[in-house]
Amino acid sequence: MQGTKVASRYAKSLLGLALELGILEKAYADMKLILTVCEQNPDFRLMLKSPIIKSDKKEKILKELFGSKIDKVTLSFLEIIARKRRETYLDIIAESFVEQYKKHKKILTAVVTTAMGLDQELREKVLKVVKESQKAEVELHEKVNAELIGGFILRVGDKQDDTSIRTKLMKLKRTFKENPYIKEY
Repeated sequence: MQGTKVASRYAKSLLGLALELGILEKAYADMKLILTVCEQNPDFRLMLKSPIIKSDKKEKILKELFGSKIDKVTLSFLEIIARKRRETYLDIIAESFVEQYKKHKKILTAVVTTAMGLDQELREKVLKVVKESQKAEVELHEKVNAELIGGFILRVGDKQDDTSIRTKLMKLKRTFKENPYIKEY
């Protein structure tokens, strides 16, 4: 809980600074890069969370790793995080920043899970339907789960539409378990 509060506050401050300086899109791209690095490199996350490695060493590593790839404001932000010994929360801060950016830009995230994946035409149709129903910009993520057998699960925010064959079979199975036609002699 403590980490999410810290992350939210730091992300909000970076968002405000980026808006003020007019570099919101650069900061967003930078934080997405940092989030990707954190997600794909568990050793990097372990290094950030390690109490053995000193903060100044972590600051140098962050400068070396991201120095030429991100904006100078974002780099200064990373230096402040390292100096304040908050680098352990870097992945959560980046994630929180991305969420706050999407909220600021009114971008919804829709996740569609299918048994085999979507082709381009179907992807565009799903995106169009979700955009029209939500009246907002939509970012579509795809997942593949062969256990669904067929159909899809569409999740937008806290709403979910499950039309998968697996769910229909499970409902049918529950219905047969509750057999109301038992003869009682």
